[in-house]
Amino acid sequence: MKRDPSALILRIFAVVLLGAFSTFLDCNRVQAQVRGVYPVGMNATNSGVTPEAGLTYSNLFVFFSRDEEKDAGGNVVATGQNSILMDLNTFVWVSKKEIGPLGGAIFSASATLPFANNSLTSDINGSISGGGGFADSYYQPLILSWRKHRADFKVIYGFLAPTGRFSAGTNTNVGSGYWTSVAAGGQTIYLTEDRSTALSAFEMYEFHGTQEGTSVHPGQTLNLDYSLAHTFRLQEKLRLQLAVAGYGQWQTTDKNGPAITSQQAALRYKVNALGPAANVILPDRKVSVGLKYFREFSCESTYQGYTLQISGAITF
Repeated sequence: MKRDPSALILRIFAVVLLGAFSTFLDCNRVQAQVRGVYPVGMNATNSGVTPEAGLTYSNLFVFFSRDEEKDAGGNVVATGQNSILMDLNTFVWVSKKEIGPLGGAIFSASATLPFANNSLTSDINGSISGGGGFADSYYQPLILSWRKHRADFKVIYGFLAPTGRFSAGTNTNVGSGYWTSVAAGGQTIYLTEDRSTALSAFEMYEFHGTQEGTSVHPGQTLNLDYSLAHTFRLQEKLRLQLAVAGYGQWQTTDKNGPAITSQQAALRYKVNALGPAANVILPDRKVSVGLKYFREFSCESTYQGYTLQISGAITF
């Protein structure tokens, strides 16, 4: 039986915004959890690659659109619409020196300063709420990477700081209201001697804190991005990389809080997505631009739709 679309959208608003990288808002209403804080898919290609030494600026535009609610068995139980725009500005500093005792590891660090804009509209009631502005910021104070002939890989410690505006009970929040620590790793394996064909994977585990004002403690989350890519040499100074990419996200522990029932706590979400990706690379100018599109499938206890990502980076 179909549900009232406005009720579905209110639920989407409440639960989706609990996760995803600070844009996801009003957790005062949260009674379930459907996503982690990591914007899935953003590290699907070249997952183990570290920029060249110096300062790199990258910009990532992400558009999330989800229109189906799935139950624990993966069945569609309602339809609606929820869309979120994010703009992530990341600054990465990479050391010139290698750390000999750590096998030639290269140290780097990064800061991501996101801006978010969201709106929630009901088919019946029209515009319900929205918010925009500086959101929760993400920092990686420790990145160790290794560059080998047939592989690049790295390990990461990072944390998400609740710097976005959040106030329990309001509907204009742009922050999550809680801290998140993460441990992550990325690997790129080159399947050919000329490094033109590569298999990449990126894993991240999220440790969520307790939300201020609601005492909700979201369950922990495991993320996996991956791709199989081939790079074509179009000209001497121009490369085109095409890939099949995907992501997965799994809730690994129960959520809890004063307003969370035992039935809601036991529901754990699962997300899968697959789609094309492309990168244009100008190696001499240290510039790249990219495009990814992911269509989600076989999701459980969450909402399903698609993700579009447009990126650009330059190293100075």
